[in-house]
Amino acid sequence: LPAESTQWDGRSFEELRQECLSNGTLFEDEDFPATDSSLFYSQSTPVSIEWKRPKELCDNPRFIVGGADRTDICQGQLGDCWLLAAVASLTLKKDAMAHVVPTDQGFDNRYAGIFHFRFWQHNKWVDVVVDDKLPSVRNKLIMLHSASNNEFWSALLEKAYAKMHGSYESLKGGSTMEAMEDFTGGVGEMYDTKSCPDNMFAIMKKALNRGSMMGCSIDISSSAESEAKTSTGLVKGHAYSVTGVDEVTIRGRKVKLVRVRNPWGQVEWNGPWSDNSREWDSVDSSDKNRIMQNSREDGEFWMEFEDFKRNYNKVEICNMTPDALTDNTKRHWEVEMLEGSWIRGSTAGGCRNYIDTFWTNPQFKLRLNDADDDDDVCSVVVALMQKGRRKLRKEGMDLQTIGFAMYKAPEGEDYLSKDFFRYNGSMARSKTYINMREVSERFTLPPGDYVLVPTIFQPHKEADFLVRVFSEKKAKALEMGDNVDADLPDPPPPSEPEDETDEEKGLRRLFDKLAGDVRIFRYMTPEFYDRKEIKFDGLSLSTCHSIMNLMDSDGTGKLEFQEFKVFWEKMKKWIMLFLSFDTDRSGKMSSYELRIALKAAGMHLNNDLLQLIGLRFADDNFDIDFDDYLTCIVRLENMFSTLNKY
Repeated sequence: LPAESTQWDGRSFEELRQECLSNGTLFEDEDFPATDSSLFYSQSTPVSIEWKRPKELCDNPRFIVGGADRTDICQGQLGDCWLLAAVASLTLKKDAMAHVVPTDQGFDNRYAGIFHFRFWQHNKWVDVVVDDKLPSVRNKLIMLHSASNNEFWSALLEKAYAKMHGSYESLKGGSTMEAMEDFTGGVGEMYDTKSCPDNMFAIMKKALNRGSMMGCSIDISSSAESEAKTSTGLVKGHAYSVTGVDEVTIRGRKVKLVRVRNPWGQVEWNGPWSDNSREWDSVDSSDKNRIMQNSREDGEFWMEFEDFKRNYNKVEICNMTPDALTDNTKRHWEVEMLEGSWIRGSTAGGCRNYIDTFWTNPQFKLRLNDADDDDDVCSVVVALMQKGRRKLRKEGMDLQTIGFAMYKAPEGEDYLSKDFFRYNGSMARSKTYINMREVSERFTLPPGDYVLVPTIFQPHKEADFLVRVFSEKKAKALEMGDNVDADLPDPPPPSEPEDETDEEKGLRRLFDKLAGDVRIFRYMTPEFYDRKEIKFDGLSLSTCHSIMNLMDSDGTGKLEFQEFKVFWEKMKKWIMLFLSFDTDRSGKMSSYELRIALKAAGMHLNNDLLQLIGLRFADDNFDIDFDDYLTCIVRLENMFSTLNKY
């Protein structure tokens, strides 16, 4: 699979290596320098760390020694067990391993101090280049390392992954699923062992047979329990790899076993079926030899499935395809990808609990035309992922709490309003809102049109997101409300002076007094409109100039009376619109209501434009005052009028 270079200048690994070989130099990565900033963003380096190349750490460095396997992964001082558990699972998948860890590199005659690794990021593969300077103390690697002192593929992989996310510290804490997806582009599923299906053992066996990657963990009730060791040798709040399942027969009874690995490379389960437990004495010697080969204190151990469920809380499975593990059907899957952003003040509406703003979230229409083969329903997997949050940690941000809901789409609606969600329930939704990078669910739905609404739990929270929709038959997916157009009424015909109303005669007196100058708009206070419920002190000079640009059709810099009268008619309509949204008569309207207000004025904007307008005009409370509202609506009408000329 092709991978996109991530270097600032776009140069590929091979181009950079060839340049170094031609110049007789070793590569030094300016994008991820061997400095403290690549290690930590929130603290100073606690000890004196030296960045050294493998040839400075041992006599005969090798990229891979005797094939990459799970014993090559020993955790260092960084709390990234979630990543290492995924790396251990990766070594069991030779094809995926060869893609993530290319074999066209090493310490042989084409060595130039440069290495590269491939990761799946936001629905595309990227190629991450690093130099081979690694953090060390007293000539010992302090981060991920291999049990073999002269093997460096795992340490360099961790460095490349740290570079992709900004620093080593950015890798502290996470979900094994996150890294498993980054190594495969697969689809994740989470199981709670306390409420898992009755055939959970069969599900795990099928997952491993299909080449899925699997991890497990024990929940903690407080941060004090993190990485606390239990009396049975297990570690709480710690990520493990599931590397095998098997069955043995003892005394005529079948026993289901699960093989688990601690990425520390040590500290193992000491209960029944552990490495030297007496249960193995009752197992047939051929089964024992098959299952217990290479048994040693390497962090890997067997345990009975019931003990596994009793001790572990979560099982994370990353499937290479969206095929369900609960049946034997293998399907051909189609995928649609959608992207968007939650921006405060415009599209960050929060979950259904916040009905006044929920409708403002991005909405996507899914058209499921065709049922599955041999069925009358459509199989769909929806995976919602928030983008780039780990890299933003240094700015004080972290994962948002995300989820989604799906609704039956009504006919002919371009964007669903607040009232729709007030009176219509969802057809499908994520089981929960959770602060993980991705939330995914599997559904079977009748053919038809649906609206997908991805959200953050609370309103006014920001993030970028990616949605993948997998279906057996091709689904059509598009963002709703994506049209940008306007339906502006023609100005009324001029009236003769003798036919003018009293209101028009009053306007003419004001107009004659100021001779159509831009200052005329400064006199338009709430008292002038006889609308004292609008709270503003008059229009700003900037707004007045915007109005002049809109209404001065002949470009003279002054208004004719007819132009001024047309503006007056528009202004009355805009005032009524504003008042309909200024429900508390505060002189402001919510920026989340801007889509409806502009639609009522004849203008349709997409999410990108609404987000920009919200950022430009909304205050800290996501409100827009009358002057800014008027500036916005006048400039937009000016834009549409100009576009219509061409």
